[in-house]
Amino acid sequence: MEIKRIFDLLPHYAESFKPKEDVLACKEKGKWKTYSIEQYRDYVTQLSYGFLALGVKEGDKIATITNNRPEWNFIDMAVMQVGAIHTPIYPTISESDYKYILNHAEVQYAFVAGEELFRKIEHIIPEVPSLKDVYTFRNLHGVKHLNELYELGRSNPNQKEIKQRMDKIKTDDVATIIYTSGTTGNPKGVMLTHRNLISNFVGVSIIPTFGEEGKALSFLPLCHVYERMLNYLYQYLGISIYYVESMATISANVNEIQPDMMSAVPRFLEKVYDKIINKGRQLKGIKKQIFFWAVNIARKYDPSGENSWFFYQQHKIAYKLVLSKWRQAMGNNFKIIVSGGAAIQPDLARSLWAANLPVYEGYGLTETSPVIAVTNTHEKNGLKIGTVGLPLPGMDVKIDDDGEIICKGPSVMKGYYREPERTKEVIDENGWFHTGDMGRFLEGGQLQITGRKKEIFKTSLGKYISPERVENKIKQSQFIDHIMVVGENQKFAAALVVPDFDHLRSYCEIKNIEYTTDEEMVNMPRLRQRIKQEVDKYNKELGSTEQVKKIDILPIPWTVKGGELTPTLKLKRDVITKRYKDRIDKLYRNNN
Repeated sequence: MEIKRIFDLLPHYAESFKPKEDVLACKEKGKWKTYSIEQYRDYVTQLSYGFLALGVKEGDKIATITNNRPEWNFIDMAVMQVGAIHTPIYPTISESDYKYILNHAEVQYAFVAGEELFRKIEHIIPEVPSLKDVYTFRNLHGVKHLNELYELGRSNPNQKEIKQRMDKIKTDDVATIIYTSGTTGNPKGVMLTHRNLISNFVGVSIIPTFGEEGKALSFLPLCHVYERMLNYLYQYLGISIYYVESMATISANVNEIQPDMMSAVPRFLEKVYDKIINKGRQLKGIKKQIFFWAVNIARKYDPSGENSWFFYQQHKIAYKLVLSKWRQAMGNNFKIIVSGGAAIQPDLARSLWAANLPVYEGYGLTETSPVIAVTNTHEKNGLKIGTVGLPLPGMDVKIDDDGEIICKGPSVMKGYYREPERTKEVIDENGWFHTGDMGRFLEGGQLQITGRKKEIFKTSLGKYISPERVENKIKQSQFIDHIMVVGENQKFAAALVVPDFDHLRSYCEIKNIEYTTDEEMVNMPRLRQRIKQEVDKYNKELGSTEQVKKIDILPIPWTVKGGELTPTLKLKRDVITKRYKDRIDKLYRNNN
């Protein structure tokens, strides 16, 4: 059947695929709990009746604040079936952001995972006049529970009105408002229609190399459009979805279910790779030599077939002796790992491909639902390390006169909720969406991202620097967790560096250096010099004006909770700049 509204996925699934018990799955009390399509649809139906009984009207906003779980889907589909608008919110944002979003979206009902998240918003509930009630997924004393809404629906079936509401919903109606985390200012509410999201998941549906027999692992937040679109893709293709227990259990969950596909952000893949390398460092003698010989082979591997015949013979040996064990450690069944949200380091991508862990890099924004371009092994030139592949079919993508990537197509948002002026700033009079990213097309048609337009700065010598490009280069070092390049109106680029403290501990253990505290370690001259050596090594791969001349090494990690990172792990440059103003000033003192 044709998918015109997102909730059409439910009858599509029932009609198109063989019955299975694990359409959706999550782990509860040590056991996997699964749901068939019949159970899934029944929960959605009862919730839809429940929303009608509560008096939910078309256009009302319903918020979710939760980790990934099957119930997220039940609420998502039910909200859309009654013509309301789902407003998913990150579980990790600040109290001020919760207050802003709940009020700006005029949320009527909110669903939260459990006590910890309920306590986060409990005392701001009186400050949200539109909010009628809050439900939890776990029983808390004095707080309504999701089961109560199911029971309300079962007691008040209203099939006629549900059908009337569903029939009224058009493909260009707003299905969701997603508030972007943003690196500056208040979050913006991106209005996405049914058409926006459907065009995107149908567009990428040609990419998976397997079908309804497959399993997908989900751990990135469903409140982010990236994982959400993939969540719809899996349902469109009949792929079972398994939601992890927590970030700490990903490895165990992978080995339990042997997934065919998952999505990740580069930082997660970097952490996995770092653990592999650290294990290699603990080997002795010939085993250690063979391991790092294989690592060097992997870093040069080109999955598009551009290595020499002799190289591929070496790779076969490296795979048999070492690299195949990396794949085994990752479940031994992955056919696709989608990487998005930030650029993945080319050496890391090559290494994973060499281990038969295919990494498909995608690019897009919340405003584009999200995919603009992605790796596609079915297409000629669809795979090239260092690029985000080819533009998605149906998306017009071009490079504007100033080097900015702009696009037009069915997945471009309707606009920012209640902010027409901000909408006009990014969608011009000809309908082109201005991404804010700089890029270029290679000869094969692949899109390469070169930096963020607003983040590019000029030194006092008149040279332009893209800090993101420099940061991505230097972050290839295992010693470095985060780095922020500075230098606007200064003679040279400098940087604040946050070490990868796990790697630093491992290094100290190997070098027989007593590890005391993070602060003492980053102030130890020997370790400061070692980190500076890493920066200098990657400086050699940069232009002379891009090279980082001075660094300050910080003793405290940057986190979402600490306010330095957005929920999608991007740097909040304004926050970091203000917080470390004195340290940045010191980098340039007596140097101008």
